[in-house]
Amino acid sequence: MNAEIRVEGVEKRFGEQVVLDGISCTIPGQKTTVILGPSGTGKSVLLKVIVGLLRPEEGTVRIDGSEMTSLSRPELFRVRRRFGMLFQDGALFDSMSVFENVAFPLRRHTRKSEAEIARIVAEKLGSVGLKGAEGKFPSQLSGGTRKRVGLARAIALDPEVVFFDEPTSGLDPITASAIDELLLRLQEEKPRTFLVISHDLASTARIADYVGVLLEGKLLEFGPKETVLASRQEAVRQFLDRRSDGPIRIV
Repeated sequence: MNAEIRVEGVEKRFGEQVVLDGISCTIPGQKTTVILGPSGTGKSVLLKVIVGLLRPEEGTVRIDGSEMTSLSRPELFRVRRRFGMLFQDGALFDSMSVFENVAFPLRRHTRKSEAEIARIVAEKLGSVGLKGAEGKFPSQLSGGTRKRVGLARAIALDPEVVFFDEPTSGLDPITASAIDELLLRLQEEKPRTFLVISHDLASTARIADYVGVLLEGKLLEFGPKETVLASRQEAVRQFLDRRSDGPIRIV
């Protein structure tokens, strides 16, 4: 499937606070889309709405025709098997080895033999440059390596859609660049729908096909990378130019 994501009129509130205010966009299938914006502007909430972890007060999210906002829990679990997720901190199980972490979704969601699981784990770890790391534990790994293990786990089931929450956050420039190169290579080897939540402008310029800019719950810009990065909207320009003066206020 194309794995296109259609977000239409999504509004999400927490009490009186409007976090997402009428968000609409079409995230193309088999491309990398990056949602940019300052911290606390609703990026992670949008991601949770898309994957069905949060239900919006208004609007719909459709992935290849499946309306995420109206699925029952069992239906939602079935659709989520098409997804992979890389969390901001990797979210590895500290008590499990690297092998066990990557094998976890295979054991939970498939009936594959242990021999087949071992083959897939080795393949996925190899794809992220961690061949031979199976026996290590998360406490023995650097932040960048933990994220690579998390990515190997995220693609263990060969998902059509992979969500990334701040994949380069907290990493030094060289390690962040290595993560960018990894995402580019994975897309080249097997195109998937990548949705990346980020405020890393250098990474966005390198990996994105499409870009959205979210500010105070509103999607100010969305489109091909070259168009959005050349935007003349004042707030978008302030964010992209990393200026403190402008309509975006530092809280």
